Amino acid sequence: MEKPKKKHILLFYCVESEPLARKIAEQSPFIQLQSINWRSFEDGFPNLFINNAQDIRGQHVAFLASFSSPGVIFEQLSVIFALPRLFVASFTLVLPFFPTGSFERMEEEGDVATAFTMARILSNIPISRGGPTSLVIYDIHALQERFYFSDQVLPCFETGIPLLKQRLHELPDADNVVVAFPDDGAWKRFYKQLQHFPMVVCTKVRDGDKRIVRLKEGNPEGCHVVIVDDLVQSGGTLIECQKVLAAHGAAKVSAYVTHGVFPKQSYERFMHENSAEKPFTYFWITDSCPHTVKAIAGKAPFEVLSLAGSISDALQI
Repeated sequence: MEKPKKKHILLFYCVESEPLARKIAEQSPFIQLQSINWRSFEDGFPNLFINNAQDIRGQHVAFLASFSSPGVIFEQLSVIFALPRLFVASFTLVLPFFPTGSFERMEEEGDVATAFTMARILSNIPISRGGPTSLVIYDIHALQERFYFSDQVLPCFETGIPLLKQRLHELPDADNVVVAFPDDGAWKRFYKQLQHFPMVVCTKVRDGDKRIVRLKEGNPEGCHVVIVDDLVQSGGTLIECQKVLAAHGAAKVSAYVTHGVFPKQSYERFMHENSAEKPFTYFWITDSCPHTVKAIAGKAPFEVLSLAGSISDALQI
């Protein structure tokens, strides 16, 4: 069967995603960057202008978003809802990090599942001439969240795990790597993608008001253990997991998360320059959270595995 011809994509982007957008454009001659004037009125509300709006008619259009805080979401949604209505051939929204993904459950009446709220908002993106919007998200917190979206959008759930696997194979001790999961949720989320690695699973148990991390299964002794999860916030669980693995004889401990959220500069807890101890040999994140990427640039033990190539491929789906 003859391969379909590649689409020419016009890629718009928000301000903080410009570095990633430029990397994506470098991956393919079929991706051309476009610009938006991100301005504000005196009262603080957005004053936006999509440049060359008439020239994008009949073209395949994409927008690279970053919902890093509630304050930037409205201006980006304004553009996201406008682009499909400009008679474009198709529209793709790339939202590498779905920020409310971990708030998907109700534990008691009155809890608000904001993951569902965000999914409902994105489900109302106008249909373009080519049909429903394609929505590309990386390592959403729970795969069942695809059912939060209506049929008006087509969620495409991608993963950063292939980037991790490639990096692990480049390590000098690649044959001695063991993958660890900080809890059963992370194991369920990722174990099928990492089955060819030996595995260790930790678990959290309650001790009064505290939640203690313990080793549930597997043997980390003498190995380079890499903790894998979808995201990190304060990093407390990763730190406790590292201590448990080291206590059970791990030779080295590293970590990978797709989304390095790190509110309140919590990434500083992991930096080698702040401590004589170096509990984490490597800490890999992707560039799904632009503010974090800028903050940790060149600072050990952090390394950024870029999603640019993967996003470039996803835009051709």
